Amino acid sequence: MRKLFGTDGIRGVANVYPMTTEVALQLGKGCAYIFKDKTRRHKIVVGKDTRLSGYMLENAITAGICSLGGDVLLIGPLPTPGIAFLTRSMRADAGIVISASHNAYQDNGIKIFSRNGFKLPDEVEEKLESLMFSEVLASPGITANQVGKAFRIEDAIGRYIVFLKNTFPQELTLEGLHLVLDCANGATYRVAPTVFEELGARITLLGARPNGENINKNCGALYPGLVGAVVRKKKADLGISFDGDGDRVVLVDENGEVIDGDQVMAICADRMFKEKRLKKNTLVATVMSNLGLEVAMRQRGIRLLRTQVGDRYVVEEMVRRGCNLGGEQSGHLVFLDHNTTGDGILSALQVLAIIQQEGKSLSDLSDIMEKYPQKLINVRIRERKGLERFPAVTQQIQKVEKKLGEKGRILVRFSGTEPLVRVMLEGENEALIASLAEETARVIEREFNA
Repeated sequence: MRKLFGTDGIRGVANVYPMTTEVALQLGKGCAYIFKDKTRRHKIVVGKDTRLSGYMLENAITAGICSLGGDVLLIGPLPTPGIAFLTRSMRADAGIVISASHNAYQDNGIKIFSRNGFKLPDEVEEKLESLMFSEVLASPGITANQVGKAFRIEDAIGRYIVFLKNTFPQELTLEGLHLVLDCANGATYRVAPTVFEELGARITLLGARPNGENINKNCGALYPGLVGAVVRKKKADLGISFDGDGDRVVLVDENGEVIDGDQVMAICADRMFKEKRLKKNTLVATVMSNLGLEVAMRQRGIRLLRTQVGDRYVVEEMVRRGCNLGGEQSGHLVFLDHNTTGDGILSALQVLAIIQQEGKSLSDLSDIMEKYPQKLINVRIRERKGLERFPAVTQQIQKVEKKLGEKGRILVRFSGTEPLVRVMLEGENEALIASLAEETARVIEREFNA
């Protein structure tokens, strides 16, 4: 059982176990050991978002890597997908991101990319974690000129900006569009405005003054209403909200209405399918994506595959199946022809290209799918036990499935980070699914906490 790694790396309150300098030091050593290239001096890219604690953890990870003979390429604040790109581009042996994504500033996290820019699979994380708690790293015997060096890559931002602009069709510009950007006082605060302005858009900029403590604070992808209000006030064409590390995006149309990841996937999948660019005619999403997305895709001859929650599992399925488009309702969108992980800026550029090509507003494009009513209830439990141990719960799920038939669905799953059972129902009849969700939640609470 893994003690440190969750669904997206290690995460917690900074300077409290496991997000301590001691753990970061051991992780740096473990990465240097696992990713060592015996044919040459190995190098690992290290980047971060704008959190105050990033300096502390960056130095500890760097020390760990250098102590086992690895060189460190320090990127500084840059979106997570930018670090994935630079890991590949610079032929590094791995990439490490110091970020807690959409969490508040007092939290931090560490996630790791392999040399090909993909997040580590579970088995490699398990190996790394086991190594960190072993005696293998205690006496590495690295001395004198074998000790690693750290280099700061001064043009990292420029490299990533050029990469992003090259994902936008060469024959198009953003001339004539007024965009409201919210960078969440996070990792996109320098990259995003430059990209959109250099492509010709007029920008109203929010959340671009990070001070180490204001990342995600009442701004960014968790608060798209902020951008929506400014879009309406300024009569802008659309709004774009990023999370703290820039790997996801939430869009707002010209009316200030939120367009979530499911709608964006539908828009992009439809366009790519028409242009014969959608590999396997398949879109990969998670079990949380709205039933309306599945219906819209089926009507267009596009297959929808679902994975467990987590963008890393979406990517793994895309690679396994040979697909090139996938994502999550939350705004993690993966265009595998361009990058190996969710990329908020890149995703926004793909939608903007479609807007320019089709001459339609974002609200018109989002009509491609009708969202089914969705009800989500979290049930706190004392202990995590398999659902199969509670016949009353499985009977209740079967009862709901029978009632909904093909006009809805039920999903019951455990939270990956908290002692919760999540109950999600979807269907055409909002009152019915709300009633069935509450009924199911009561059964789970009674059975698990008896």
